[in-house]
Amino acid sequence: MIAIVDGGSTKCDWIIIKPDGKEILRTESPGFHPRFVTSEDVEAELIKKPELQALAPQIEHLFFYGAGCSSESVNKVLVKAFGSLYPNAVINVDHDLKGAAYSAYFGKPAIVCILGTGSNACYFNGDTIKEEIPSLGWILGDEGSGSHMGKKLVHAYFSDKMPGYLSIAFKDKYNLSIDELLENVYQKPKANSYIAGFNRFIAEHKREPFIQNLIYESMKAFFENQVMVFPEARESEINFIGSIAHYYEDILKTVASEYHLTLGNIVKKPIDNLVKYHLIYKIPTILKKP
Repeated sequence: MIAIVDGGSTKCDWIIIKPDGKEILRTESPGFHPRFVTSEDVEAELIKKPELQALAPQIEHLFFYGAGCSSESVNKVLVKAFGSLYPNAVINVDHDLKGAAYSAYFGKPAIVCILGTGSNACYFNGDTIKEEIPSLGWILGDEGSGSHMGKKLVHAYFSDKMPGYLSIAFKDKYNLSIDELLENVYQKPKANSYIAGFNRFIAEHKREPFIQNLIYESMKAFFENQVMVFPEARESEINFIGSIAHYYEDILKTVASEYHLTLGNIVKKPIDNLVKYHLIYKIPTILKKP
C-alpha cells in the first residue's frame, strides 16, 4: 500500500491507496511542522489513529509533503517518526511547495501558490520547481496567509484600530487578554496555527469594509513579495491551493486583475489532485523497480 499525505501546519490529509489506485483509507491528523514538533510528538498523535495504525505493516511507500519540510536536516524529525511507525515503508518527506506544484499541475507550466496557514509560491514546468525567494516563515513572511491576516487582525484589535462594532464582536467571541495572547504566541507550540485560527472571525465578517481591506492588503503583499518576483508571472497561469485562497477567492481575483495576471485553478484541498499526480507520474516508476 501507498500513503500520500498533504501536510499543513494545522492539519494533514492522509490517503492510503493500493498501487492500482483503489482507495483504502482517508483520514486526517494534526499538522506536523518539523520546526514546531518533535519525533515523539508525531508518534504520539498518530498512535491515536487506530484505523491508520492498523494498516502500518502494509504500507510500503509513504509520500509526505509538509509545511516547513524544506531541508533534509529539518525533515529528520518526521523521517524518524514515520520510520518507527511504518517500518516496512520507504519514507519520502518533502516540501509542501512540491506537493502544491504536483497538486496544481494541469499539463502546462504555471506559477503555483500556497495560501493556507502559511504561504509560498513556485514556478513548475512539469519537471522542475523554481523558487525565486525562500520562505521566511510566519514571523518574517507568509504574506497573504491565515497567520498573516490573523496577526493583522489581532494587532488592529489591541491597538484600537478596529471599528468599534467589530471590536465588540471580537471581544464577545474571544474575550482575549494580552497575557493570554502572548502566552499562546511565545510560550506554547504551534503559534502560527493559533494566530491563523483568528481567520474564523475574518471569514464571518468578510463583507465588512474594514475586514475586506485587511484581506485585500494582505493579498496585495503576497503578490508583491511572492508572485511578481517571477519573470513568468505575466505570461503564465497562476494556480492556488489552500483554504485561504478558497474562502477569499473574490478578493484574490480582484488583486490579481489589478496586476494584470491570469488566475488558473483554485484548489481548496489538494490531496485528491496529489493522489492523481502520483498515480500518473510516481507510482508507475515505483512498480517498475525490482
